[in-house]
Amino acid sequence: MPPNLLVLWAFLLLHVFAGAFRLDILKQNVEPQEGHVRLTGSESPAEGRVEVFHSGKWGTVCDDGWDMKEAQVVCRQLNFPGAKSVITGKSYKLASGPIWLDDITCNGNENNLVSCSFKGWGITDCTHKEDVGVACETGSSSLTNKTSTHSMDHSISLSNELGQLFDTATNCDLNILLQSPTGNRQKDDLPEMDGTTICAHKTILSLFPNFNVFPETTHITVEVRKPCHPYFSSLIRYLYTRKIDVTFSSALCLHQMAASFGVKQLMEDVGRLFTQVLPDDSTFYTQVSIYQYAVETNDKLLEENLIQYLAWNYQNLTSSPAWDDLPVELLQALLTRSDLVVPDEYFVLETLESWIIQRALLNGSDTVVGLLSHIRFPMIPAKKLLELESRSPLYKIYENVYREFALRAFQFNVLLFSDLLTNQSIKNESGNYSPRIYTALPWSKVLRESSKTSSYPYQIHGYGGYGGYGGQYYPNPSPYIQSTFTRPYNRYGGYGSISCSTCSKYVHNSSSQQFDVSRQNHKLGFKCL
Repeated sequence: MPPNLLVLWAFLLLHVFAGAFRLDILKQNVEPQEGHVRLTGSESPAEGRVEVFHSGKWGTVCDDGWDMKEAQVVCRQLNFPGAKSVITGKSYKLASGPIWLDDITCNGNENNLVSCSFKGWGITDCTHKEDVGVACETGSSSLTNKTSTHSMDHSISLSNELGQLFDTATNCDLNILLQSPTGNRQKDDLPEMDGTTICAHKTILSLFPNFNVFPETTHITVEVRKPCHPYFSSLIRYLYTRKIDVTFSSALCLHQMAASFGVKQLMEDVGRLFTQVLPDDSTFYTQVSIYQYAVETNDKLLEENLIQYLAWNYQNLTSSPAWDDLPVELLQALLTRSDLVVPDEYFVLETLESWIIQRALLNGSDTVVGLLSHIRFPMIPAKKLLELESRSPLYKIYENVYREFALRAFQFNVLLFSDLLTNQSIKNESGNYSPRIYTALPWSKVLRESSKTSSYPYQIHGYGGYGGYGGQYYPNPSPYIQSTFTRPYNRYGGYGSISCSTCSKYVHNSSSQQFDVSRQNHKLGFKCL
């Protein structure tokens, strides 16, 4: 055998054994360690939702900022040769664990995903519908194995070719009569309609049952609002190519039509876009109307995004013209959230009472009691609780309700931490015994540089970091500012003291508070980003 051929066979054998060894490692049941990653939700071991192991739990990763660099790191960490693609918006099996990572940035040469930079464990503004997935290169385990499969993906060219098929109407077999009311009336008093005909392919549209296209169908009639008329052809073209350009002027129409015709992925992605292109409407009428539209179209993702936006802007919302007309269900949804950005809990109670009075709901006992039950009375200082009887406009009407909630708050503030851990009623209503994002003292403090450097203030709570909602950051703060403040005497039988140095951003780690049981000292955590 020629020497060159011997070298080639040796190389192929080495490649085969190396591939077999890698696959064997993947099949072993290894106990997960901190920072391990895995792919789940897919039948292929080389594709799936990215999950990372932290603090004894598997959690997902948000798709914000993901590209091939992050995908390469994940696939190499799993011993694959590399990454084929980043997958977003795909419905894998629903994840129930935490979202561990968000806004992660890799250079592409890291050995593991957690070596990349990210906000911090569990700090995210995403939902599980934004979990990222990847598809990894598997390589060929053997060039001589007749049963081996070599996947080739040329779907990008297929998308372009299908787009050309729609544009040229080649062999189209379905006429779509698109009608929109002009606002005028005909002589028979029927509404005047403006019509356009589009020729499409029934095979494509039959994939979406809401179009009601069957083998025998030759034409259908579709009615849309006049402002949406220009965007209908783009929607039909999207069904061919899965590509579409969306602007703020077209977003509402495309979302509405996608909802009507059951194009779920487009509906969800356009809904997510709403929160990025929301107009700067200080009246909040636009934001509230989009929320109501999300409820009507049953777009849960858009609904969640709007509620989150309003929660981060709650203080401005309460002073806006839209506040007095806020729907009850929207206010109730806001009051249940821990990411409500407010000065303190007493502010939430005052704004709720003001809203109830403006809506003339003083005697609507069920509604009022339901809303008051979402106020976190244990987070209100005892002195203000004692003043409720004289200061609250609703106290006399709902005296028994206020007394019950105030009693729970007093109990919470005087019981020892060891007793709180075993109190079943507190366990059952843990949400009401947790802080929100409070921006006033004693929950947060403004740091100021000396006049020699800058007069800009910095707030160490850092809640404005979520898209700028609820606070402000100023650029390039000095890394050498330090400040200490002490919380008032609290329910753990001690004083809490916090010392911080300023970096570019701070996040008040209210969702992961730490308790030192031995000293009964409540420590508020702040993280430097």
